[in-house]
Amino acid sequence: MRVEVVGAGVIGLSTALRLLQRGHEVTVRAAGTGERTTSSVAAALWYPYLAAPADATRRWGAVTYEVLTSLAASDPSAGVDLRRGFELLDSSTDPPGWADDVRGFRAIVSADRRRRGDGRAALAGWTFEAPVADMAVYLPWLTSQVVTAGGRVDPDDVLTPADLGSARVGTQVRVLCTGLGSRDLLADTDVVPVRGQVVLLSQVGLSTWVLDEADPQRPTYVVPRRDVVVCGGTALPDRWDDGVDDETTHDILARCRALVPGLAAAPVLGVRVGLRPVRPRVYLARDDSLGPDGVATIGCYGHGGAGVTLSWGCAEDVATMVDELS
Repeated sequence: MRVEVVGAGVIGLSTALRLLQRGHEVTVRAAGTGERTTSSVAAALWYPYLAAPADATRRWGAVTYEVLTSLAASDPSAGVDLRRGFELLDSSTDPPGWADDVRGFRAIVSADRRRRGDGRAALAGWTFEAPVADMAVYLPWLTSQVVTAGGRVDPDDVLTPADLGSARVGTQVRVLCTGLGSRDLLADTDVVPVRGQVVLLSQVGLSTWVLDEADPQRPTYVVPRRDVVVCGGTALPDRWDDGVDDETTHDILARCRALVPGLAAAPVLGVRVGLRPVRPRVYLARDDSLGPDGVATIGCYGHGGAGVTLSWGCAEDVATMVDELS
């Protein structure tokens, strides 16, 4: 099939690559690529965050975990590493449904106890191994894989609402991986922004990630990459401002340096802001009413803070849907 994928974030590129691997002809249309995407701001720690429904996200997440873990072991150029880390909790609770899908999952014991960002001792939590993608490397890697596989990426060629009723000659399927843009493009008001701000610190030899969501709007997380450490963050619903807030930067640094004291002297390399495309449920379905007559249309958006985490699982589902149209 001749497929047009709209969007060059991690969902669009993963979908395009999987479609190419299945033998389809693919063109990616995008308003921007690389650092101009929301995906580029992601801490990109595998973790199902702000995404539903639970059964589907677990299935998509399990597929993605295996793909990213395989990349970490087989292709250093992809920018993915498998790292152990800790999620800190106020009290003991049942493990998440996806606990059986990850490596080395176990409850934190006394030897693992850590101080939290507010200075309190973590009373419970768990530790496991999770892939971490360096988005400054991983997004260009995905793009190069798409091109190498025979696909075409057209940056600065975004689809507009006026374009929905028409398609390029020869297009048989359109896949809308349009993230937060789906709110305006598809008039889907269920898609809302959840503002995230992160601070990038110089890598000082840190290898372990730490996550503490005691405050849902001020999650504290430290995610090491090869050359930088991503420190966060915020999760502010229905906030459209994407400028850096200096007070938030200071707050993030204070929380993360309290959580990981070894970061106290790490230089600040930059600050990034991204608007997560949150929806009550990830939209992944065929809906020909979203496109022109004669063009099968599939929506794949609303992945919240779990775009990287769900990317390959969603790409598999989209590819299967396209295969069934062949």
